[in-house]
Amino acid sequence: MIVVGGEALVDLVPAPGTVDEEISPLYPRLGGGPYNVAIALGRLGIPVAFYARLSTDDFGDKLLQRLLDSNVDTSLVERGEQPTTLAVVALQEDGSARYSFHVEGSAARFVSERELPEGTSAVSLGTLGMVLEPGATVYEKVLFEQASRGKFVALDPNVRPDLIEDPAAYRERFRSWLPSVDLLKLSVEDAEWLAAGGDVLRAVREWQRSGPAAVVLTRGSEGLAVLAGDADAVEVPTVRVDVADTIGAGDTVQAALLAWLHRNGALSPDAVRGLSGEQWASALRFAASAAAVTVSRPGAEPPWAGELDW
Repeated sequence: MIVVGGEALVDLVPAPGTVDEEISPLYPRLGGGPYNVAIALGRLGIPVAFYARLSTDDFGDKLLQRLLDSNVDTSLVERGEQPTTLAVVALQEDGSARYSFHVEGSAARFVSERELPEGTSAVSLGTLGMVLEPGATVYEKVLFEQASRGKFVALDPNVRPDLIEDPAAYRERFRSWLPSVDLLKLSVEDAEWLAAGGDVLRAVREWQRSGPAAVVLTRGSEGLAVLAGDADAVEVPTVRVDVADTIGAGDTVQAALLAWLHRNGALSPDAVRGLSGEQWASALRFAASAAAVTVSRPGAEPPWAGELDW
């Protein structure tokens, strides 16, 4: 089983077709980076559990029900009276999204320490879950403990600069995670921010040599790339579709990569280090296909297994 830890929230997405100068109506969409990863894995038929704290408010009820409807194990989900985290989304002309977050005192921050199920083979962490305290320290402990037990660890920082009070401290903390990470997934924007003005490709290679068996870069319309071992980068193009918005695209990539590794018996540190360039190209093409489905429809709506060619 893959355990996904991190926040669940509600994206408030603007209605299409709003006249310039008007304030758009906002529609609630269930989301959050780790939540989207868990939903996508469940829909792809991969055994997955979500580890988080959800509010007992109406949004929390809806978040929980969607997990159940998407075949996600909710035994690690706890409930609390704190409100659901909100993210107000602003969509750009190309469908990309900007976020402003309402996180103070919200349920996602207060996840408790839990023992992971006996059959846990991998953990996937990231986004606000690795930033918002005190929960970030809980998830960080999970990362280090599972790595020490030889479990597969995947990390998607999915950086939200507006919520990081001390960028230098966060970058240092990020580097401290890398020796315990097997798969690191970054957007180019994440990498640029984490590199703090330095050479991005050099920084990515340094991060990869610090521990991860592979670093996957999402590059928007330029496709996906992976750096693994000492080999040159393996690259694949995006799958061309009409883009509704890009909400959840990177999360779908993360889930699809984990699903491909699981299905191909490669969800272990040693197995990932042994993947060939051809195998990585196959994994990236699958991830690109899955993400194309997500961006073709509004909000974070990852595909079901039957919608993809495995």
